[in-house]
Amino acid sequence: MNVTQALHEQGQSNWLDNITYSMLDTGQIQHYIDQYSVTGLTSNPSIFDKAIGSGDYDDAIRAKAAHGPKGEELFFELAIEDLQRAADPFLPIHERTDGVDGWVSLEVSPLLAYDTQRTVAAAKALYARADRRNLFIKIPGTPEGLPAIEEVIASGVPVNVTSGASSSARCLLSRSSRARERDRT
Repeated sequence: MNVTQALHEQGQSNWLDNITYSMLDTGQIQHYIDQYSVTGLTSNPSIFDKAIGSGDYDDAIRAKAAHGPKGEELFFELAIEDLQRAADPFLPIHERTDGVDGWVSLEVSPLLAYDTQRTVAAAKALYARADRRNLFIKIPGTPEGLPAIEEVIASGVPVNVTSGASSSARCLLSRSSRARERDRT
């Protein structure tokens, strides 16, 4: 048994903090799930920036940009495609653990961190576009993000508050999650 399997046996959720075309194309994510007990995957704009900078995405960017999307819309189109592919091998884990593990995450644009209503709209739209029940939408834990987090959770979209969230954001998230759980029962 390797170290990550031992950690998993002790209740630790091991998440991968990386995603690239090659990881998806070669089955590396499934390998990490099988061999290293990886139970989730997180992403953010910096992770995608590094992956896109590798050159792996050049052909896809040229092809998509020639037909319309540019800038941030092109980024989200590529990110959603990758995260849909990444979410699928984690779905059995998500089902087996009743939603405790098996998640992948997609962050709303950091440009929306101080705009509650646009964050809400973006979070709901990204979740709908991704169409994966084991996909979290990451929302910044800013003062403007707090009401967005509450509204998005209330609408049934799974949320992960980005790092650096204040204690009030964590409390709000906890209260909203408990209220949502009560509503389910």
